Amino acid sequence: MRDLSGGPRVLLRRLRELMAEPLEPQDRLDRIVRQIASNMVAEVCSVYVLRADGVLELYATEGLNREAVHLAQLKMGQGLVGTIAASAQPLNLSDAQSHPAFRYLPETGEEIYHSFLGVPILRTGRSLGVLVVQNKASRNYRDEEVEALETTAMVLAEMIATGELKKITKPGLELDLTRSVTIDGDTYNDGIGLGYVVLHEPRIVVTNLLNEDAEKEIRRLAEAMGSLRISIDDMLSRRDVSMEGEHREVLETYRMFAHDQGWVRKLEEAIRNGLTAEAAVEKVQSDTKARMMRLTDPYLRERMHDFEDLANRLLRQLTGYTGRTTAEGFPSDAIILARAMGAAELLDYPRANVRGLVLEEGAVTSHVVIVARAMGIPVIGQAAGVVALAENGDAVIIDADEGHVHLRPMADHRRSYEEKVRFRARRQEQFRALRAIEPVTRDGQRISLMMNAGLLVDLPQLSESGAEGIGLFRTELQFMIASTMPKADEQEQFYRNVIKQAAGRVVTFRTLDIGGDKVVPYFRGHEEENPALGWRAIRLSLDRPGLLRTQLRALLKASADTELKLMVPMVTEVSELKTVRELLQKEVQHLSRFGHGLPRKLQFGAMLEVPALLWQLDELMAAVDFVSVGSNDLFQFSMAVDRGNARVSDRFDPLGKPFLRILRDIVRGANRNKTPVTLCGELAGKPLSAMALLGIGFRSISMSPASIGPVKAMLLGLDVEALAKVMDEVLDDHRSTVPMREVLARFAESHNIPL
Repeated sequence: MRDLSGGPRVLLRRLRELMAEPLEPQDRLDRIVRQIASNMVAEVCSVYVLRADGVLELYATEGLNREAVHLAQLKMGQGLVGTIAASAQPLNLSDAQSHPAFRYLPETGEEIYHSFLGVPILRTGRSLGVLVVQNKASRNYRDEEVEALETTAMVLAEMIATGELKKITKPGLELDLTRSVTIDGDTYNDGIGLGYVVLHEPRIVVTNLLNEDAEKEIRRLAEAMGSLRISIDDMLSRRDVSMEGEHREVLETYRMFAHDQGWVRKLEEAIRNGLTAEAAVEKVQSDTKARMMRLTDPYLRERMHDFEDLANRLLRQLTGYTGRTTAEGFPSDAIILARAMGAAELLDYPRANVRGLVLEEGAVTSHVVIVARAMGIPVIGQAAGVVALAENGDAVIIDADEGHVHLRPMADHRRSYEEKVRFRARRQEQFRALRAIEPVTRDGQRISLMMNAGLLVDLPQLSESGAEGIGLFRTELQFMIASTMPKADEQEQFYRNVIKQAAGRVVTFRTLDIGGDKVVPYFRGHEEENPALGWRAIRLSLDRPGLLRTQLRALLKASADTELKLMVPMVTEVSELKTVRELLQKEVQHLSRFGHGLPRKLQFGAMLEVPALLWQLDELMAAVDFVSVGSNDLFQFSMAVDRGNARVSDRFDPLGKPFLRILRDIVRGANRNKTPVTLCGELAGKPLSAMALLGIGFRSISMSPASIGPVKAMLLGLDVEALAKVMDEVLDDHRSTVPMREVLARFAESHNIPL
């Protein structure tokens, strides 16, 4: 074989010309393998493409029997070609037939060839096929020849990814890149969505693969790498980045990768072989990811994500990608896929076009999920690996009822879900028909059904859902989606708009609940080991009274001549409420002194989320006008489970006897003190758990707008007194081992209660 110095560049230039010519796919492939064989002085060049059924099919060859094209096949892992595809690693053999994985395919006539070099055709670390060259003489191919063939394989990867080979794929078969995949995850918000993938941080599609000036590309790479290193150093030097902890470890890993000379040398070598700087980054990234995906060590696999993120940052530097979301070109039925994202980022998308959200990370209580729920969007979380498997524009179904994401679903599968969507639409019509019906149980108990909200986009759902009012308005969401601290007049105008759109319905405003996992970009907190138990909500507000007083003043002014219902989150001791009341009274006096209008009625309440209040119930009820139970946090703290930790979050049942007894004690304490009590949390939003809440005495519950119809349908057929007797008997029987969820399900079935 001749010296290949300059050979790869000549080959890539010719391949670029072939890709631009108006050729049929088979003709283009045939010319490509001839060009590769000629350039590398190989007697054989063959392309095998991976099908959706796990079979590698010979799509083109120069040197083997041409009649074997589209007939010769090997399963993934079978033979030398199958081994390369399965391992995503090249094989360089001087005597192929002596290798234990060798498999003889008589139809190809390859028995006379001894030297074998095969490389995987990779895209984002996934094997799409295998590219092979062979010679009769026994010899090992040189490293630069392996590199040249790997670089050439990138051109074939793009050809496969564009779907050009569909035209020459046998009827009834599909390529692996387009195969249907199902990924399981956790349901964060019920619903079904059909649409097309929009990657939240899309991979940069490198269309300019081949360079004209290698030295110029190396200079571009050096400039981009320098900018990347500076940005990482800046992040590490920021005062708000802790000197210890997980965040710093990740950034230190980024810096280690960014300064790794081995990575830089690989990139420069790929450029000298004819690739542009961005194509070199894509090639090395794909090669590295293919190797690391097969590691079993979870720490090393996590480093793969770090490396991939860093490579994507470098690609964005090179291409000038801004990542701005625009309505132009955005699909009308988008399913957004992301490793993680913030609430403000979700709101950047055209809301009317979003049909679902899939997250690889996150928790059911994260604020992006809360916002998605308010928008009525189905959400699945903990869908591991979904981003790497998807391409922008892929058809996708999100089944957030069962926790499944179906990528590139088959036609009959899609038809089945289309029927499910039509069925759900008919059910929603039935629920909408209940909007004007009073929420009164079969035995005459009136139930107040409220909705949770936090943004102006939520307000139209007050009328659509038939909610009586807003039982929880999360004021912190306005702060979380803003890039700077909302000014006093901005807060006032926002609250005024909320009250106006509520059109006389009650709105219960919760004072600012930031800190912990509720991060605002402009507020510097402190690294905490247990942020959910740390400096957050009222604890933070009392330490920053100016922040709280500004909000109280804005709420009072916005509520002039109307009713203001205000509650304080994360109360631990009743004395905290007294302090807040004093601050509130000072603001009332200040506004009165300067002639500002005031609410005609002011109700002051507390959220019961911290278990310590269970031993201060009578003092609490005497200190407030109403109480609202935050069931999410109360359950988390009572059971000592981190609800963001997938390993323990589902270990205990909120409908288990211990927690239901706690909730029943709260209701009894409220009744004893004649203090109104509401529950707002995940428990209120499911018909079965809402039924349990009514059975232990709650008469006011607040939930997501989409839950009001199903919950109302349930309560209209419910005999609350009969249920209460059954529940009290089971809760008071300390010898009974029957799960409460089973008791409730049996009661619903025997009384024909729709769940």
